Amino acid sequence: MAKKKPLLEKMRDNPRDDWTIAQVENLCAQMGLEVRKPNGSSHYVVSSPVLRDSLCVPYKRPIRSLYIKKLVGYIDAHIEVTKKKESENE
Repeated sequence: MAKKKPLLEKMRDNPRDDWTIAQVENLCAQMGLEVRKPNGSSHYVVSSPVLRDSLCVPYKRPIRSLYIKKLVGYIDAHIEVTKKKESENE
């Protein structure tokens, strides 16, 4: 039986798939990112406690591959900075 791939790897491998905002929220929760729901707009805001900038993702389905690629890059940056800070604290 094949091992189940993590959601981040699935998004990285196939950003054009039919991704939903619920899957984006789930992935962000797994990675320790905050997702703010839209307040009168059509975009969710993803933010990291270790990064300065944030990322806007529309909730319209399907989410375009451009936004999924940006999300994967944002998460990669979050992971890199988090690991760097953890290694500095050791």
